[in-house]
Amino acid sequence: MAENYFIPLSDLVNEFKLTEVYMPPENESVKIISPQVDRPGLALTGFLDFFDSKRIQIVGFAEHAFLNNLDSPGRSESLKKLMGRKPAAVIFAHGTTVFEEAVDAARSFGVPLMSTKEDTSSFMAALISSLNVHLAPRITRHGVFVEVYGEGILILGDSGVGKSETAMELIKRGHRLIADDAVEIKKVSSKTLVGSAPELIRHYIELRGIGIVDVRRLFGMGAVKMTEKIDLIISMEPWVSGKNYDRFGLDTEYTEIMGIEIPSITLPVKPGRNLAIIIEVAAMNNRQKKMGYNTAEEFNKALMAKMEQQE
Repeated sequence: MAENYFIPLSDLVNEFKLTEVYMPPENESVKIISPQVDRPGLALTGFLDFFDSKRIQIVGFAEHAFLNNLDSPGRSESLKKLMGRKPAAVIFAHGTTVFEEAVDAARSFGVPLMSTKEDTSSFMAALISSLNVHLAPRITRHGVFVEVYGEGILILGDSGVGKSETAMELIKRGHRLIADDAVEIKKVSSKTLVGSAPELIRHYIELRGIGIVDVRRLFGMGAVKMTEKIDLIISMEPWVSGKNYDRFGLDTEYTEIMGIEIPSITLPVKPGRNLAIIIEVAAMNNRQKKMGYNTAEEFNKALMAKMEQQE
């Protein structure tokens, strides 16, 4: 990652309701910086050539059974080798008993030691998913982000083109605001971008001539949302007379953000156009395409068939 993002270990403890077995005195300053999670099977046998100390280590049922089959000195030696590499944290999963030797080793090397009753696989999947979001690479784009019919619509355009006003009309029509003015975009996977608002301006929208409006207080909790996947990008621009705008939609345009291509359209703005309704239709049409039906392609097939009949 270009920048080292982190999440405090205490946040993960609260999020997953982990039981703290041993926490070093500097617990509050422990930061998790790697979204990767390991199970220390080989590490417990002494093979540590590729051990990554930045990762959280999950002791599952198999690792616990291996340690349980060792005598106390052997178990202590195995756990000291693991803890001696100073992993970010060690978590005993599946509700297994935390060995006293593990507590002693964690205390000796200052390693956070926790436990959870969750099954190993489901806990690891949830933990990795959470870390991928918290530690995802991110950028901030000037724009407005709204949810329309379940589709995340990122509206881009120059200042004053009408992005916020259009978003307000969409909110009044029952859709939800995610971010206005600044949209924080996170790459949570190789195919997915998620947008949210910086905490300071969350739920606020700026309307020129009126000022800052608190959407949550004016329209209720149903009018806002914390985060959403980016499904479609709409670039708003003033109508240019004579410019050839797409009228059929046969060619899908894409905008690349952080290496991921997102379907996009250009929406010309001029007096008399109801932009909120147009964006609603764009959202429904994009959703329909994802479900396998492309209106433009179907119309083109029907048109070509009609022309062939006339020949």
